[in-house]
Amino acid sequence: MNNTNNQEYKSGFISIIGRPNVGKSTFLNRVIGQKIAIMSDKPQTTRNKVQGVLTEQDSQLIFIDTPGIHKPKHKLGDFMMKVAQNTLKEVDLVLFMVNAEEGFGPGEEFIIEKLQSVRTPVFLIINKIDLIHPDKLLTIIEGYKEKYEFKEIVPISALEGNNVERLLETIKDYLPEGPQYYPADQVTDHPERFIVSELIREKALHLTREEIPHSLAVLIEKMERKKENNTVHVMATIIVERDSQKGIIIGKQGSMLKEIGKRARLDIENLLGTKVFLELWVKVQKDWRNRATHLRDYGFRDDEY
Repeated sequence: MNNTNNQEYKSGFISIIGRPNVGKSTFLNRVIGQKIAIMSDKPQTTRNKVQGVLTEQDSQLIFIDTPGIHKPKHKLGDFMMKVAQNTLKEVDLVLFMVNAEEGFGPGEEFIIEKLQSVRTPVFLIINKIDLIHPDKLLTIIEGYKEKYEFKEIVPISALEGNNVERLLETIKDYLPEGPQYYPADQVTDHPERFIVSELIREKALHLTREEIPHSLAVLIEKMERKKENNTVHVMATIIVERDSQKGIIIGKQGSMLKEIGKRARLDIENLLGTKVFLELWVKVQKDWRNRATHLRDYGFRDDEY
């Protein structure tokens, strides 16, 4: 493409892939400047494609944060893998993110295997460089160069913001000339209900730590704006797989559920820019991750991909 005209508007779709927990959501939130992707140090917390839209004077970058690519263990896992792999075929650029602290393992091998059939340009993004000695970086880069022909290799710290601007500029170089797909003030294409459910799920995961695995879904039963006092009323159900998990989420005399609600409400108010009244319930749905009907009910729709 001829780049002589500096006035051209660039736009494109960029997929962020990588093993669970390498910092994809942290990166997305850093770039967009708002909390739109769930962040947790538990693997596999991102389940649907989350799009973050960065609009600048000369470009619009649309990021897709896919579920971490991993070997699936249940129906939900199969769905997540399908989403992640299909995304690679639909985008203009793929960012393969790795954690600088962790060595090259079977997970990275598995992803590189999947990338062999991809024609889209692939960047290697080495994240969390703030956690390693600079001398180690060269060894990591050399190791990956032997495995795959990356168009660019960019070391960053999504948390600290190191080198993120340079990465964004490099991404623009690879994007085609194109339209502005979304309004300038729109930061995601997900409906508010989805983000609200993700914010509640994030708090529940953060607060229960090791006790609750990612067998947790959040269903928004009702979300309506009350005109008389300009508040948004949200009713949501936290779905778990076992009675023991329900007890943990509720906590002693409802203390855990209260804390989840308090923290989620603050984030939701921040997102919607208005006062929020949040009601939370907890429900046991045994083995929901292996049941197609439940997966559909909780927003994991296979037919979209």
